[in-house]
Amino acid sequence: MIRDQETIDVLVDTIRRFVKERLVPSENIVEENDAVPREIVAEMADLGLFGMTVPEDYGGLGLTCEEEVLVAFELAKSSPAFRSLIGTNNGIGSQGLVIDGTEEQKQHYLPRMARGEIIGAFCLTEPESGSDAASLQTSAVRQGDHYVLNGTKRYVTNGPEAHIFTVMARTDKNIPGSSGISAFIVQSDLPGIVKGKADKKMGQKGAHTCDIIFENCKVPAKNLIGQKEGVGFKTAMKVLAKGRLHIAAVCVGVAERMLADALKYAVERKQFGQPIAEFQLIQAMLADSRMEIYAARCMVLDAAKRRDDGKDITTESSCCKLFASEMCGRVADRAVQIHGGAGYVSDYSIERFYRDVRLFRIYEGTSQIQQLIIARNMIRAHTELGAAF
Repeated sequence: MIRDQETIDVLVDTIRRFVKERLVPSENIVEENDAVPREIVAEMADLGLFGMTVPEDYGGLGLTCEEEVLVAFELAKSSPAFRSLIGTNNGIGSQGLVIDGTEEQKQHYLPRMARGEIIGAFCLTEPESGSDAASLQTSAVRQGDHYVLNGTKRYVTNGPEAHIFTVMARTDKNIPGSSGISAFIVQSDLPGIVKGKADKKMGQKGAHTCDIIFENCKVPAKNLIGQKEGVGFKTAMKVLAKGRLHIAAVCVGVAERMLADALKYAVERKQFGQPIAEFQLIQAMLADSRMEIYAARCMVLDAAKRRDDGKDITTESSCCKLFASEMCGRVADRAVQIHGGAGYVSDYSIERFYRDVRLFRIYEGTSQIQQLIIARNMIRAHTELGAAF
């Protein structure tokens, strides 16, 4: 819920101007150098963007879910790299601590994360464990006052830059599936941690991923999140449920940017003596895009309000992520088509966005995984309801 309309309006307006005046003009620099300029990182920290969702008690802005998605709509109207750097800190990089961490763990890490002094990352996916996350094999064996971690995590966003990792590891090899998994906060400078080379990706330059390899890495037992074994998978799923809603909001923001660029081009580009925006088939693509963006925006806001009301939005967040990410891909395709040949060259931003947004249908749960979550939750609810009568 929005706690104070005037305050959130000022914040959103500030971010909107920051995106327009600082981020959009730097997009090509990020694309060419595969890095976010340091001065912009410092400005984002000064604005408090690294701690948007960190509770105020730990130095963050403490945004509600509804406030968070309103901010995400604006931040996403530029290169995804900018949002990725701060988004991981606000989302999967810190939320394990926020949701299930002990007070001591929160006090130790969250204030520094909120200030942007340390960058967080989330280690769940493995070479042989992607969509089937419960089959992960990274192990954590208790030895006195430490756990010894061994295993490899893959596609870790912010991996090259991260100072701490939220790591899901199997603490009991005799318990199959999710019940034997625990969550740890692991500092990246510990002996036994190797960062792989940065992945060369289709898009999202400036947003880096890599493998994180643990080789007999000794992690203090006090870094077991919540000081309880066997609940790490539940922590991960709670983190991802919120993260999927955030990604859905990002998809809405990016789609709005792509549509705005396509509309501007359609109004200015002339063929057969008139702007191509006057052609009905172009208008159809513009209209379909506007309609789908509006639908996705409404879904995201509704789900965010439900979460703020304390409701379980596991199904709704998957609905939002599925619909918004697929919608974003369709808008990208139409925007390229409206640009015609110009959409296939890098002189226009849509060529970059077309590559960037393809990832949204894959990470934090593929579209197919979202379909399974939605359907299984429906079946479970139907079965439970039937048993009640």
